[in-house]
Amino acid sequence: MPDQPKSFTAASYNAYLKEGKLMGVACRNCGKLSAQPRPLCPVCHSREVEWRQFSGRGRLSTFTCISVAPAALGKQGYGRNNPYCTGIVTLEEGPRVSARILGVDARSPQNIPPDLPVALDLSELDPERPAPVFRPA
Repeated sequence: MPDQPKSFTAASYNAYLKEGKLMGVACRNCGKLSAQPRPLCPVCHSREVEWRQFSGRGRLSTFTCISVAPAALGKQGYGRNNPYCTGIVTLEEGPRVSARILGVDARSPQNIPPDLPVALDLSELDPERPAPVFRPA
């Protein structure tokens, strides 16, 4: 029996991440792609949407380096003396996602190149708090 399609919720999005898939939503009516799991097209408001797997490749559009870490990242050693980087990645399919950026020097943000090519890295996915993470490609 084939898998039943998952509902368009954050829980389903997270379940796909745990399966190693970066998913978004495609509108069958107008073709708009969205990185947010929603049961309705943000452009034409059609409910004719379906899950679409993204390649996981893109470019870092903007970023910030943060030295005040939430508790979960603090447990991983991030904080005042070891900032972390988070940013907006424009996927090669077009949609944008917010994600942590690994493999860059958050202590020297001036050295992070603009428009940096990045790729999804699920090797450090936290099963309790799944979220996309990217590294330089």
